[in-house]
Amino acid sequence: MFKSRRRVALISINLVAAIIFIVIAVCVAPQTKITDYRNNSNLFPMIVTTILFGILMFASISIYETVKEKLEYSALKSGATAYITKFIDKLRFCYSLDDFYRAVAQILELEADCSVFYIESATNYTLYNSPTKITSEDFNQNRSEIMEKLVSNFRSDWADGVYFFNDDGGLVSNSKQGRGFLLVSESEHFYVFCRYMYLFDEEIYSKLFEEFVRFQNRSRIISSLSEISDLSREWEQLAQTQKSFLPAVLPNVQRVEFAAYFRPLINVSGDYYTVLPIDEHKTFIMLGDVSGKGMAAALVMGLVMNTVKIRENKEDLVGTLRAIDASIKSMHLQDKYTVLFMGILDTEQMKIRYINASMSDPIIVTKSPEGYRIKSLSSNCSIVGIIPLDDDIKISEQRLFSGDLIMMASDGVSEVMNEKKIELGDTQLYTDTIKASASKSPQEFIDDIANLVLSYNADTRLHDDVTMLVAKISGSK
Repeated sequence: MFKSRRRVALISINLVAAIIFIVIAVCVAPQTKITDYRNNSNLFPMIVTTILFGILMFASISIYETVKEKLEYSALKSGATAYITKFIDKLRFCYSLDDFYRAVAQILELEADCSVFYIESATNYTLYNSPTKITSEDFNQNRSEIMEKLVSNFRSDWADGVYFFNDDGGLVSNSKQGRGFLLVSESEHFYVFCRYMYLFDEEIYSKLFEEFVRFQNRSRIISSLSEISDLSREWEQLAQTQKSFLPAVLPNVQRVEFAAYFRPLINVSGDYYTVLPIDEHKTFIMLGDVSGKGMAAALVMGLVMNTVKIRENKEDLVGTLRAIDASIKSMHLQDKYTVLFMGILDTEQMKIRYINASMSDPIIVTKSPEGYRIKSLSSNCSIVGIIPLDDDIKISEQRLFSGDLIMMASDGVSEVMNEKKIELGDTQLYTDTIKASASKSPQEFIDDIANLVLSYNADTRLHDDVTMLVAKISGSK
């Protein structure tokens, strides 16, 4: 109705404008021959005619817009159609399903006396269903039967658009004969039942469908952003929890100075380290790396740290290792394991007793007459948490001297690559930097190695966590 009235108004206004233009053009036309193009007297009537044409066009457009607004108000914003128009206006400010349900209840149900059935047809999941307030008693008596017919007739693969149905739930082509209408968008079916659909202007359905689709897209985007935000908060909480397992401040230990570096690739990490004094002379140290990344690796990391923390006899390295192995296997994660280095620093007997479970990088940097030498604390145990441990786990031992520096690092240090895909641990640069920095304090030493890792990586994105723990033996007792 609105579209027809608008078309009639447009034709009428243009017709009147054309008649006026022709009359004025004839009245002002000069008596001179228009073929006499050399006569400048033709110029004036042409200019006047053009100006008049422009004025008439502007006036007709202005009149049409005014008439269109009045027609739109008459057709869409008054009478029964005004309810749907009001719902559309409300829908523009809906950003979630809760907002949408409130608009349905306030306008379609309470004001327009309509009823709504909203389902996710792919799963046949009901998103919203008006309480027994469904337009008439006859309909209420056959409610379940009609609902079943609607679901059966309008399947999940029904094309997007606006459809009309009758009292029996069957499809009809004319909205004036319909008992309700259906909006279909990406398998979501929005049924509206109304006893006076014949009063609705047909133009309103396309406007409602457009706004309905916009709402769906808007709510999905906001929902996704909310999920990302919630997930980000959860990851941040997990990262904070994980950091709580790591030493906030490294302990003061007689004759040993410590420093650590921890740079996770993402919020959470599978790397871990700890320093736990046992008595005046002995200190438990550990650094490890869980396989993989993400939440599962972080959970295993927390489990390892907690297992070590609650162990009473931390000098029992074999028992501690077996407890860690049993804890990881109890989680049944299948592909999760850890490599680790754990040891007992004894500053009274000046030695370190250790188990190296497949960590590749633990070293002692010691001073000699020829300069600093690097001694490897070689692996003496398999990975932990996925394969059976050896029955006879070996504990290795190395002597310590004043000024010795013990470095433990995850493979994110030695395996960082340059643009030529050469790993840092395979270069003379790595060895030279370690030796050159060995005389410095542990914190300065770690800073040098960390700067080397970042510069060697050519300031591109790292591909692994970077974790280091350094202990330096002093000469004073």
